[in-house]
Amino acid sequence: MIEGVKHIVAVASGKGGVGKSTVTVNLALAMAAEGYRVGILDADIHGPSQAQMLGIEEGTRPEAAGENRMKPLRAHGLQAMSMAFMVDTREPMVWRGPMVAGAFQQLLTQTVWDDLDVLFVDMPPGTGDIQLTLAQKVPVDGAVIVTTPQDIALLDARKGIEMFRKVNVPVLGVVENMSLHVCSSCGHREPIFGEGGGERIAEEYDTRLLGRLPLALAIREQADGGRPTVIAEPEGETTATLCGMARQVARRLEDAATDEGPEISFSD
Repeated sequence: MIEGVKHIVAVASGKGGVGKSTVTVNLALAMAAEGYRVGILDADIHGPSQAQMLGIEEGTRPEAAGENRMKPLRAHGLQAMSMAFMVDTREPMVWRGPMVAGAFQQLLTQTVWDDLDVLFVDMPPGTGDIQLTLAQKVPVDGAVIVTTPQDIALLDARKGIEMFRKVNVPVLGVVENMSLHVCSSCGHREPIFGEGGGERIAEEYDTRLLGRLPLALAIREQADGGRPTVIAEPEGETTATLCGMARQVARRLEDAATDEGPEISFSD
């Protein structure tokens, strides 16, 4: 186990551009709003985005916590670690696979997490070195798959689910992002990426559809501005949906702990 962490949940998509990082930060904030101690590890070494989404000023560096150890940064009640805290985010990370996997493992194991109930790992797109390193080096309690309803996104979401199954990581559920486009002027809703994709893939793999999130201008603006939707609109409809997702994830983790061994209770 990772010291200071009770449960590890990977958030993955299989492909880029489906809003996985936005879902990750809002799901983490929703779980924190439910009373859990939550952290985020930004595992996208090449393109980290959680620093901006959490509103952490560029150039902020982690505080040392002994030899080769560091404390996570904090924002909106979350603990966070990212490659963005180590390097100039404008500089490309021109690294081969083993270097990327090594950097990720250092972030994961050399961070002094402070008594977390859940650590969400924001995975990079694909099914490569980072995913294998996570599955092989630490006990991952479950994965959340993010997809859009369109068939092309579902192709890659299936690959993500199959990968986690091969390494014996249970899929806790599917999030259908960009389910409906919401017009910021008139509120008209239209399923521009199709309908029902998340539900179909959840049924196909005998897991659950955790919920649907809209394609809305406000969600993008809030994430880009460092105040994700759960913080910017705590009483909003989307936040209520995200909190419902967080409760489902928490129940799945608790049920798994009860089925497989001694019950692990979350702290208040």
